Amino acid sequence: MSSLQMLPEGQEAPDVNVAWEDQERINQFSKLNSRLSDLEDHYKEKQNQKEYLEDISTEIELIDEDELVQYKIGDSFFWIKQEEAVEKLEKETESTESDIHDLDDKMDSLKDEMNDLKAKLYSKFGNAINLER
Repeated sequence: MSSLQMLPEGQEAPDVNVAWEDQERINQFSKLNSRLSDLEDHYKEKQNQKEYLEDISTEIELIDEDELVQYKIGDSFFWIKQEEAVEKLEKETESTESDIHDLDDKMDSLKDEMNDLKAKLYSKFGNAINLER
């Protein structure tokens, strides 16, 4: 009967006893990895939103200041003056940039925590564990 292994061919897994605290570290790493993946997705969304807002701002700035433009608030569109739309877009862009900065800080914090766990787990288990993404 053959057994499934996730190691490269010719390499055998050493028998390693996993203590409760080690299992807790592995579980914590897994949770952090999942959270990091979610934050990275959210970060990409915010980056796309920022690019979209910047493109819209550029387009609206080309319109006459006296003209009305449709501006989306929630699920509805309202007619507002061009300069008011530019101001609102600038505020939204600043808010999005702030969100991006916050997400970046959170991701850095998670990565630091994951690196600490990696160091502890790799020092104990060596090649018997794979913590790479």
